[in-house]
Amino acid sequence: MIERTPRICELAGKHILITGAGGLVCSAIADVLLRCNEQHDLPIAVIAAGRSEIRIRERFARYAEAPYFHFLPYDATKAEICIPYPVDYIIHGAGNATPDRITEEPVETMLGNFMGLYGLLHFAGEHSVKRLLYISSSEVYGKKDDSRPFRETEYGAIDLLNPRNSYSVSKRAAETLCASFVKEYGVETVIARPGHVYGPTASRGDGRVSSRWAYDAAAGRDLVMKSDGAQIRSYCHCLDAASAILTVLLKGEANQAYNISNSDSVISIRQMAEMLAVQAGVSLVTDRPTEEEQKSFNPMANSSLDNSRLSALGWKGCFDAETGFAHTLQILKETGC
Repeated sequence: MIERTPRICELAGKHILITGAGGLVCSAIADVLLRCNEQHDLPIAVIAAGRSEIRIRERFARYAEAPYFHFLPYDATKAEICIPYPVDYIIHGAGNATPDRITEEPVETMLGNFMGLYGLLHFAGEHSVKRLLYISSSEVYGKKDDSRPFRETEYGAIDLLNPRNSYSVSKRAAETLCASFVKEYGVETVIARPGHVYGPTASRGDGRVSSRWAYDAAAGRDLVMKSDGAQIRSYCHCLDAASAILTVLLKGEANQAYNISNSDSVISIRQMAEMLAVQAGVSLVTDRPTEEEQKSFNPMANSSLDNSRLSALGWKGCFDAETGFAHTLQILKETGC
């Protein structure tokens, strides 16, 4: 992943604040930076921000005592933030992202996507941070009626009165907040819009179907699908997502958005399930969802993403869908899942 991240050496001697550092995407970003320190003796300081110090120190136990690793208590639902370290770059990825938490905590979801970013943008402006990268989502695009992948300038409809859309609506608002800070205060921002990220950095309790099925498959349990599985998604292995986001941080055009997507991993939910079932030697069975489960479903039938803008920065993924899910199963089995 280090070799796949153009200009990563430019981060030598810099302090990188990563919020949501215990999560699926941002823990992988921290992994890449910390590994870079080991392989190239680059003094990249990682400030890992999150709610649980125990969880983050356990997750990064290998580096917990390293002079270039720091933990910062952080709650994305609050705008106030005190950072006792110099900060050169911010990667903001904290907030509710799994369907069950979005459904159960729509208010906290909206606050986490907006208020936390508001505080960080203020900090960035007051402390001359070089650049803030906001990790948004493909859900900002809303619904579309055709099968073409979304380009960064295309937007569909979102039902504003559906609490499940607290996530997509607040992500849209947060992106506009970034653009507003650029215009009014000159804070340099760039936006990453990941599709459906998966991989072994997902926690056991991650409610996303790609994570839940990966853990089930690795444990030898049959996979239970509660839809027809026809929805098209842009899947991206967590390490590919990490290298793509770091590429956008370093090479992306200011005040622009970039889809984080691997063109070799655009498949349906059913195709993903069948792939995992075959690789793990388990069965794929179907069942009816409960009414509560249906409320948490992503309403987008097609959330495939065009990655031309990202590819133009020189990025290319390592994992197609088959290779990526096989790698995920292997790691989960090796770690006792």
